[in-house]
Amino acid sequence: MLHLVPVAPPARVPVYSGFDYVTVDSARRRVYAAHTFSRRLLVVDTDTGVVRGQVRVGSVHGVAVDPENGDVFTGDGTDDTISEVDPVALRVKAQVSVPGPVDALIYDPVGKRIYADEDGGSHVFVIDAKTMKQVGTITFPGSDPEYLAVDPKTGRLYQNLNDLDAFAMIDTRTFKVVQTVKTPQIHQNHPLQFDAPLGELIVGGRNGLLSVYTPDGKRVADAKAQPNIDQCSLDDEGDLLACAGDGAVTVFALQAGKAPRLIAELETDAGIHTVGVDGKARRVWTVWADASGDWAQGYAIQ
Repeated sequence: MLHLVPVAPPARVPVYSGFDYVTVDSARRRVYAAHTFSRRLLVVDTDTGVVRGQVRVGSVHGVAVDPENGDVFTGDGTDDTISEVDPVALRVKAQVSVPGPVDALIYDPVGKRIYADEDGGSHVFVIDAKTMKQVGTITFPGSDPEYLAVDPKTGRLYQNLNDLDAFAMIDTRTFKVVQTVKTPQIHQNHPLQFDAPLGELIVGGRNGLLSVYTPDGKRVADAKAQPNIDQCSLDDEGDLLACAGDGAVTVFALQAGKAPRLIAELETDAGIHTVGVDGKARRVWTVWADASGDWAQGYAIQ
């Protein structure tokens, strides 16, 4: 079993509040975290662990990166907006209003679109990333989406349905659900990632189970994880998966057609429920808030 070793002391983040999703841009050496109740996007240097700054965007939850230019998109919660952020100048470049609160979102580099979950609703808002205008709305079954993923080869969108113990497969050409896949082994679906190099979907649940599926919805293998997992993140190479929740951060090795294999685990502050992973430096990044303040910290996988 490998270890997760702190790369630096925890970095204090200005303003006391809670956090949500974490995303790593390993190419540009930056970590982004949703500093939700501070209404800011947090930017951290992945090499030094130093806070580079924060950008006021709204009650941010989801965070996604355009790999081409490094711009960041945020889902701004109850502000009912999506923002495009320049993380170097630390400013909002553009913002679009949508007809509902936004939780998770992803960026599709092939279609140049942003797909954003309606928090507590039944819709995905579709945004043209070039114009920052809404170009469509997808309606899915259920009313509690948790996370979504896209297959960059086919453009197929996958949406976790927490309240239905299922995920939906969506055709992004027609904006229609083509199939709903029940996951009876997984309860309260939260983490969801599409591993493009391996061509597999990884789905996780609050009951402490990770399942691997083929792109057409066939279950391949299962692995145990900690209960109450919230976010799981993939590295750029698609062979490391980091998960957070229930006072632990875990790291799994991924192999085609096989169950994820646990390779590292660390007990953490109970408030840590989101995590990002930097495959190039083999580090995971966490954020949390406690009575002493707000913090960001990286751990090397050794």
